[in-house]
Amino acid sequence: MTDFTLLDTTGAITSTPVNDAPDYRKPTRTLSSRTAFAASHVIPHAWADNTPGQPAEIDWDATLAFRHHVWSWGLGVADAMDTAQRNMGLDAVATRELITRSAAEAQSVGGSLVVGVNTDHIDEPSISLQQIIDAYTEQLHHAEDAGAGVVLMCSRHLARTATSAADYERVYGAVLTAASTPVVLHWLGEAFDPELTGYFGSTDWRTASDTVVRIIEASGGRVSGIKMSLLNAQSEISVRRRLPAETTMFTGDDFNYVDLVAGDDQGHSDALLGAFAAVAPSASAAIQALDAGDTALYRSILTPTEELSRQVFAAPTFYYKAGVAFLSWLNGHQNAFSMVGGLHSARSLPHLSEIVRLANASGALERPELAAARWNGLLAVNGVTA
Repeated sequence: MTDFTLLDTTGAITSTPVNDAPDYRKPTRTLSSRTAFAASHVIPHAWADNTPGQPAEIDWDATLAFRHHVWSWGLGVADAMDTAQRNMGLDAVATRELITRSAAEAQSVGGSLVVGVNTDHIDEPSISLQQIIDAYTEQLHHAEDAGAGVVLMCSRHLARTATSAADYERVYGAVLTAASTPVVLHWLGEAFDPELTGYFGSTDWRTASDTVVRIIEASGGRVSGIKMSLLNAQSEISVRRRLPAETTMFTGDDFNYVDLVAGDDQGHSDALLGAFAAVAPSASAAIQALDAGDTALYRSILTPTEELSRQVFAAPTFYYKAGVAFLSWLNGHQNAFSMVGGLHSARSLPHLSEIVRLANASGALERPELAAARWNGLLAVNGVTA
């Protein structure tokens, strides 16, 4: 059996044996103990001009096939989110088409789908609060008309324009009033997007969380959940314990999801994670274990993937999308390791090598021999041979 060639930051070369893929089985019934969405990426045509600043040219067949892969494991898809390169290569035209196409595919198979709603189709860097409300509402209605659930994403425009917590409450209150069905809020931390520093009116998560809770409580039931992506388990647990009973906490913490999803005697988080797109079979198998009441099995399956996720989401965290696409390529879901905006160049070979090592060790490789051939070939193309 072929070994993986590994490369460290000094240029030293080692190798490790290829492990067999785990014998995970797709669920035969709906996952019940936890709700889990995998925030999915987009796959470009490898031959297209997907260079920085160019419109995204997406391989729709491969991109939608990946969503069917996620649904086949019993997980929901969270689409047109930051994992799909919102504000990092996915332009407004491609975003709208992605939402429309994904919603149609979800309806064709009964797959669960939520999509991101933002203000990022507006080119001007700074706009008024009313213009922000209008921009959010325009995208909201497009998502609803397509038949998709809505995740109300953080807006760079709002981060630039708001001067107080009251400004956030005004904008969110107006947009939520316009929603025809309850939506999920998204609190994306500055590690994922530095332009969102101080979102919800404060750089202190405790103060900002007061604003979030007020927005939810004032919504009249229009907020079904909130996804927190602060990479801070304490903040998520604190907010989770303050939520109204009908509001779900979705962890977006790609560093600490094992414990957060397992929960404690006061509750648990459900999941909306980019990491779950990278390890969909493992995530599904772990939740199937929880459904069967086997917490030990859940932890034995999912805990090893958390170290892999920490590598994928290592600082600078906003480049994590490269790791998600890389694992998709290793696992045979796309023909080339390429991304819109040329973002596949955002991680070094040693960084990717560590992803290979951890994916192999954690059972995240669905087709290990293919992964070895592709990875070792990539190294060879770059002049690295064992």
